[in-house]
Amino acid sequence: MHDDLEKLTKALRFTLGATACAAGADKFFNLLTDWEKYLSPMVAEKLPISPSAFMRIVGVIEMAVGTGILLGYERPAGYICSAWLLGITGNLLTKREHLDVAARDLNMALEAFTMATLAGLKSKAAEQHREEILPAA
Repeated sequence: MHDDLEKLTKALRFTLGATACAAGADKFFNLLTDWEKYLSPMVAEKLPISPSAFMRIVGVIEMAVGTGILLGYERPAGYICSAWLLGITGNLLTKREHLDVAARDLNMALEAFTMATLAGLKSKAAEQHREEILPAA
């Protein structure tokens, strides 16, 4: 079972981590898209900084979370990624545009939550395995 959990978390770790890093980096270059168009006007008007500066900060956070996931911190970074993606989904729902992207981000939030949960199960399975091999004295 441990090998299956490892395979699943590795697949999720790579796809979620790489996606977060790529999207975060692109917040500086806008090669994939103009990221500001996804920012809800309701959110944009309350920002103390420009939407462009805000999106760059978002990019840094996404790259940090993606890097954490890629480095193997699936559980904490996965839960942060899940919450982050839920926030993005909420932003898109208030804009009432890009509902396809909102649906995608909601699914990715569930994937990040699943990865974090699997990492916890993997850790528990490894701990149980250690206890079976080295029983307490």
